[in-house]
Amino acid sequence: MHRQESQDSLFSEEDYNFRLKKSNIRHPLASFFHLFFRTSAILVYVLCDVLSGRFIACMVTIILLLSCDFWTVKNVSGRLLVGLRWWNQVDEDGRSRWVFESRKSDGVNKTSSAESQVFWLGLTVCPIFWVIFFFSTIFSFNIKWLAVVIMGLVLQWANLYGYVRCKVGGKSSLRKMAKTYISGQIFKQAMKETEKT
Repeated sequence: MHRQESQDSLFSEEDYNFRLKKSNIRHPLASFFHLFFRTSAILVYVLCDVLSGRFIACMVTIILLLSCDFWTVKNVSGRLLVGLRWWNQVDEDGRSRWVFESRKSDGVNKTSSAESQVFWLGLTVCPIFWVIFFFSTIFSFNIKWLAVVIMGLVLQWANLYGYVRCKVGGKSSLRKMAKTYISGQIFKQAMKETEKT
C-alpha cells in the first residue's frame, strides 16, 4: 500500500488526465462514421454478387455510401479528428478558388494521436482498394461496374488530395514540396560523398 501511494505522488492528477485525453478518442461518433461509410461501400462492392444479384440496387447503394462518406469526411471528421478542412469558394467576380485550412494550434495539440491515426489510415487505405477495383474491373471486362469504381476513385482521391494539401499547407503546392524534398535528399547525398573523400 505504501508503494502505491509513492507511485501516485509521482504523477499529479492533471498529468494523468492530460495523458488520458491525448490518447483516447474524443469523437467516437465521428471516428465511427469516418470508417463506416467507406468500408461499407467497399464491402457492398465486394459482396454484391453474393448478397444480391441486382446490379441497380447494388450500384445505388454503393453510390449513396460513397456520397455519404465524401460529405462526412469533408465536412465533419476532417475538422473534428485532425483539425483540417477544405472547400471551393466562388469569388464575386465568378472565379473559383480552393481553400485549404489547418486549425491553429496555439501551443496545445487539440487532436488526439488515436483520432489522427484513424483518420489518416482510413483516408489513405480505402482509395487503394478502389485502384485495385479499377484495374480488376478493366482486366475482367466487367464494364458495367466501371462507372461505380470511377466514382469511388474520384470521391476518395478528392478527399485524400484535399486533406494532404491542408496538412502540407494550402499555400504551398505539392510539386514544390516534392521538389524541395528531393533537392534536400540530393544535397545530403552529395555531402555524404564529399565527407568520404
